[in-house]
Amino acid sequence: MKYVNLGRTGVKVSRICLGCMSYGTSKWRPWVLDEEAAQPFFRTAVERGINFFDTADMYSVGASEEVTGRALKRYARMEEVVLATKVFNPMGDGPNMKGLSRKHIIQGCEASLKRLGVERIDLYQIHRLDLGTPMEEILEALNQLVRQGKVLYLGASSMYAWQFARMLSLSERNGWARFVSMQPHYNLVYREEEREMLPLCEAEGIGVIPWSPLARGILTGSRKSSEDRASTTRAGTDEYAVKLYDQPSDWDVVEAVKKVATARGNSMAEVALAWMLAKPVVTAPIIGATKLDHLEAAIKAVDVKLSKEEIQALEAPYKPHAVRGV
Repeated sequence: MKYVNLGRTGVKVSRICLGCMSYGTSKWRPWVLDEEAAQPFFRTAVERGINFFDTADMYSVGASEEVTGRALKRYARMEEVVLATKVFNPMGDGPNMKGLSRKHIIQGCEASLKRLGVERIDLYQIHRLDLGTPMEEILEALNQLVRQGKVLYLGASSMYAWQFARMLSLSERNGWARFVSMQPHYNLVYREEEREMLPLCEAEGIGVIPWSPLARGILTGSRKSSEDRASTTRAGTDEYAVKLYDQPSDWDVVEAVKKVATARGNSMAEVALAWMLAKPVVTAPIIGATKLDHLEAAIKAVDVKLSKEEIQALEAPYKPHAVRGV
């Protein structure tokens, strides 16, 4: 495994981040692995050098954090782990059980600390931007958590680049703790973040940890078209994927990945991830794995080096998309 700094911080993270949305309880989503079935993934990740793990309070409505915390204590040295979680999405039916009010952020952090079984969260991220709460309130609440030592670093997720720039500016002007990372929606099928968000992150020294780097499995070759939704349990039930990837030209990109992978003797997942890892602005893609070979392919991708011609072939079929995932 290889390691890089998370943005301009001094903390080192593995080039692959294990996303833990897949681990929790199948009562939440049918494709989620229960605690016992999740153990081999955490054990393998730690054994292969992955030290970066990302979850969220809303995954399995808290159960993912519980499973993740217990598994890491079992297999890893916690002082070596960079543990990330997120706040924003509903955790109950009440009006104050969601969003980024000071109340929900503080309560959400306290609840996540208990579920994870840790004294502090390494990277605490806003899962989306709450347009109903002033940015100043959001940032001041996050800064409070850092000053209290409950959170070490702050991160953000998908939003418009102008919104992220404004939040960075507000933090600087007020002397508040600054975001060090961004989780954008980014992969070979969806590259709109290359227009504004990624250049902003590069200029500001923000670590980039993309979600859905394999486009919900589309770039692995597990599906043959947008109508093919029965190849996996998740594909058959993932309505969000249908909204994200519904453009006919997406499949031209998939075909390009297949051709490069076949010529090289690599899997499609390895090639798609190697393309992303070759981007200087990308710190670590967040990988979801429900089969061990998914995890192994991600780890192998770290050592796959694509030629300039291969990268051009992979990027050539891309067509612009409407903004998705914000």
